[in-house]
Amino acid sequence: MRRLRAAFTLIEMLIAVSIFSIMMLYLYKTYSTLNISNANLKGEVSKIQKIQKIKKLIFLDFTLAIYNPRDMITIDNREKNEDFVVLQTSHSVHRRINPYVTYMVKNKKLYRLESLKKFTSYELPSDAAFDIDELGEVKSFRVYKTTKKTQSYLVAIDFKSMDDILLKVNPLNEY
Repeated sequence: MRRLRAAFTLIEMLIAVSIFSIMMLYLYKTYSTLNISNANLKGEVSKIQKIQKIKKLIFLDFTLAIYNPRDMITIDNREKNEDFVVLQTSHSVHRRINPYVTYMVKNKKLYRLESLKKFTSYELPSDAAFDIDELGEVKSFRVYKTTKKTQSYLVAIDFKSMDDILLKVNPLNEY
């Protein structure tokens, strides 16, 4: 009479462990690649979110500009690639009522200033109270106004490390 085997042999165990090791090696490599892919995706999503936030900010500032018969939005062409833009809007990021918003480039960075007083020149007064938001490093910032009866503006921002913005906006508070 023959006895039944109750255990694995040493060779069977070595083969099982080696197959298991190969499978774990490929699973680890797949997991590592997935982590790298997720990190890249997170970086791209954050870039897209930042651009969308800037677009929304500019869109709301210009579309909610308060009507002024003389000059609704003042555009000062400072240099070839830089504009100094001042407007009064009903859109506020820093909880002000009808603030003046100024877009300016200083040291190749685009800033958005929000205050209760209008800035009339590029040199800011020493007693000025305002909140400032840095929108990013730019190569150029230009705002163009149409010459038609209905006012619309074309905002062109050429960023150094982000996608460029080209946005056409029409103020809603036009009479």
